[in-house]
Amino acid sequence: MGSTHNGTKGGSAATRAVALVGPAGTGKTSLAEALLFASGTINRQGSVESGNTVGDASPEARARGSSTEINLLNFTYMDDRFALVDLPGGTGFAADGLGALQSADLAVVVIDPAPERAALAEPILRRLDELGVPHVIFVNKIDHARAGAVRELIGELQPLSREPLALRQIPIRDGEQVTGYVDLALERAYRYRPGKESEQVAIPSELASREKEERAHLLETLADFDDTLLEALLMDEQPDPALVLSDLAADTAGNKVVPVMLGSALTGGGVHRLLKLLRHEAPAPEAAAQRMGLREGGALHVFKIANGGAMGRLALGRVLGGGLHEGDELVVGDAAERTGSLFFMQGEKTTKQGAANTGDIVAVAKVDGARSGMMLGRRDARCGAAQGIDYPARNAAIAITTRDRKDDVKLSTALHRLCEEDPALEWMQDDASHETILRGINEDHLAVVVGRLQRRYGVAVDTHPPRISYRESIRKGATQRGRHKKQSGGHGQYGDCVISIRPLERGEGFRFIDKITGGVIPKQWIPAVEHGVRDAMERGPLGFPVVDVEVTLTDGSFHAVDSSELAFRIAGRTAMGDALAQAAPYLLEPIVKVTVDTPAGTASKAGSVLSARRGQILGLSPHPDWSRWERVEALLPESALHGLDAELRSLSQGLASFTAVFDHLAELAGKHAEEVVKARVAKHA
Repeated sequence: MGSTHNGTKGGSAATRAVALVGPAGTGKTSLAEALLFASGTINRQGSVESGNTVGDASPEARARGSSTEINLLNFTYMDDRFALVDLPGGTGFAADGLGALQSADLAVVVIDPAPERAALAEPILRRLDELGVPHVIFVNKIDHARAGAVRELIGELQPLSREPLALRQIPIRDGEQVTGYVDLALERAYRYRPGKESEQVAIPSELASREKEERAHLLETLADFDDTLLEALLMDEQPDPALVLSDLAADTAGNKVVPVMLGSALTGGGVHRLLKLLRHEAPAPEAAAQRMGLREGGALHVFKIANGGAMGRLALGRVLGGGLHEGDELVVGDAAERTGSLFFMQGEKTTKQGAANTGDIVAVAKVDGARSGMMLGRRDARCGAAQGIDYPARNAAIAITTRDRKDDVKLSTALHRLCEEDPALEWMQDDASHETILRGINEDHLAVVVGRLQRRYGVAVDTHPPRISYRESIRKGATQRGRHKKQSGGHGQYGDCVISIRPLERGEGFRFIDKITGGVIPKQWIPAVEHGVRDAMERGPLGFPVVDVEVTLTDGSFHAVDSSELAFRIAGRTAMGDALAQAAPYLLEPIVKVTVDTPAGTASKAGSVLSARRGQILGLSPHPDWSRWERVEALLPESALHGLDAELRSLSQGLASFTAVFDHLAELAGKHAEEVVKARVAKHA
């Protein structure tokens, strides 16, 4: 079963999983297509622009011209089997593939050759370091790189990587175009041939000194991990080429170095060389199994739940530690569940299989208890729980209403399924505003989800920003009598109470004190007065729930026949409503504590953005964990969060992110308060 690497000839029985990751727009889906074509899996290479790639087949991805969810693909190259996971790069969708990334054997970080965009790779490089996943960098679109770009790019990238970068190739230029590369490990030059394997050529004389310099640097990097190679270099001897290749394979698989390859997905330049790297240097699945805590036996690492297809609910996962057959038992929680059909996925196409080998990525039916992130072991397996995923903050929110009330039940079922598929999504029923709230990473993310709601589940909805939880309180005390008296045929209604109200300190909530003496209100009706008071507090004079008030019941009267619980509740509500109006009510708005993480040099701009949104800056400091990053903390009105994510990203090459946590309520006065009250009155009118 063991996959061979360390410079050997391949021929592994196990399937190795390769994740394609990187910023949006760098060409990951195009590279996936190029790998399928170069390996002979497809006979014609599609393009994202034409909308005919094997991946990105969903209507949402086709419409946007970019990935909105992971693509699962398979190919065989020289008898070695590979499962390919193409992860979305867009901020709103990148979280979809984080589960699959955990159990990948190797990640290919796809970037473009512009040095000024190198910083965009930092979040994914950091994530790979956290997960311990070996990775290589593929500089795509190299044919259009300007002179000197690769050197500059390596200079920009190295500070972002925990491991040393190992530049494996240098470009050969013909005027403005890159037409090939020199392989520093093999000391050979190759010319790109569109759609074909590159052909070997002589190393251009003008690159001889550069090749020597870069090769020396590559060997010095490898010698840090190999005393034999270090000794050869110190003795000024030419190292054995087999030793260099063996070290490259071992150091890549061991996550000690990060090889940097060059190429062009659209023309196929460098793609065959990347395939050879995957074949010789991607580690065997045993390393991923060990990293995932699988110590013995077999397991399925579930990284995504898929709903809504013709096959129903499927658990997408990677088979580790041994094969999996239809009908095998997997332990889910405390119970064993028998697997249903197994499917291999090639983009949107599924093929039923009776069994899966170690390392395969499959879709499994009928494991109803499976959830994203679970490790489902065989009965004989010894495995820990999969490491939890730190998803990005859900900074975007919308309120959803169905256009047809008959769809309300269908909506909750659909939202449950969509959130099960996408753990970066969550929904809730807001008890205070009676709104259905959907939260996601950003507005793009939510827009795609709303589209899926209609397309997959037939639920048409309208959306609007969620209502801000404004509150109101009082500045001074007041005393008020509330009397409810009604006479009609038979028993009448009679309730009478006197209350005094006063403001409490912020955050103290509500207090009700009973000071009735002499039985002027019988004990059984005092709770009804409190109920009535609470009723009135649900909507104060300004139209919002009332907080931080103490109410004392001081006096009242009753009628032996006509008094009732309802009458005293109405009396309490009347007294409280009138008292609040006399007590100088004022508006409170929710204030959140915002923590912005942003690349060095952009924190002051982020602070200006927050200040312009009525924010109070609390501090600006270096990031506690990430070198070259900064952190800004501020207090900000919740109403100012709308659109903040996009504004912060626009000033930081899309890298800044923030979290917001409720902190306190603060007085809102002046024109802002007037606008809020006016809008509330108009809504109720």
